[in-house]
Amino acid sequence: MPFAETPLRDEYAAAVERVAGRILAVLRDGEDAAALADPDTAVPRPLLAAVRVLGADLLAPQLLAGTEPDDPTAALLAESRRAFPAPAATAEGALVIAWQDWAADRVLARTPYGGASPTSPSAAPPSPAPLPGPADLGWQSWSVRMAQLSALALPGLDGPVHDAARADTLDLARGTVRSVLRQDFTTAARLARWLAWAGAEGRPPRIEVEPVLDRIRLIGAGARTRLDLAIAERLLEGTA
Repeated sequence: MPFAETPLRDEYAAAVERVAGRILAVLRDGEDAAALADPDTAVPRPLLAAVRVLGADLLAPQLLAGTEPDDPTAALLAESRRAFPAPAATAEGALVIAWQDWAADRVLARTPYGGASPTSPSAAPPSPAPLPGPADLGWQSWSVRMAQLSALALPGLDGPVHDAARADTLDLARGTVRSVLRQDFTTAARLARWLAWAGAEGRPPRIEVEPVLDRIRLIGAGARTRLDLAIAERLLEGTA
C-alpha cells in the first residue's frame, strides 16, 4: 500500500509488525484476539492500515484451530477494508491485491460482517481473474507471486490459487530453495508456508520444510515473518 510520506510509511510498517506480533501471541499463547483494538475508542488509522495489509491472516489462529472467526476481530478487518479501499496498482499488482481481498472476503463471509467488505457479501465471493501459472510466468516469477499470496495458505480457503499450489509443489520447492540461497528469507518463509499447506492437503512438499523454517528462525526475523513460520509449523503439525 503506497504512502507518500516516509515517516508515515514507517509508522504504518511498524504497525504491521505490532499487529503481526499480536496475532502470533494469539496463535502461540492463546491470548485474546479481541484485544487488538479498544471497542470504546476510535481505531487508530495505522492500526487499520496494518489490519488491511495482513488481511485474512488476522484470523489465522481461528482458522488453524477450526473455530469460527470472533466478531470483534472480524469487525476490525471489515472496518479496515472500508478505511483503505484497494489502492491503484499495475495490472499485476492489482491481481495480487484482488486475490488477497478475496481471501479476506471469504473469511468475513462467515461472520456478520461479510456485507461490510467492499466486494460481494455472499457466502462465496466471486474469484478474481485467474493467476498465470509457472508455464506462463516461469517458475521463478510464479513462486514470487505465490509468496505475495501467502495469506491464502490457510485452512478453510480454497480456490484456483490453491489448485495451483497443489499441482506445482515442485516449483514452490524450487522457489523456496532459491530464496534461501539468495538470503531472501521473507519470500522463503512464505513459500515454506505454502509447502506446509500442501503437505496438510496430502501433497508431497518435495523438500523437508522443517529445516527451512529452522534456518529462517536462526537468522532472526520480524514479527510478520515469524507469523508465517508459526503458521507453517501449525500446518505441519496437522500433516503429522
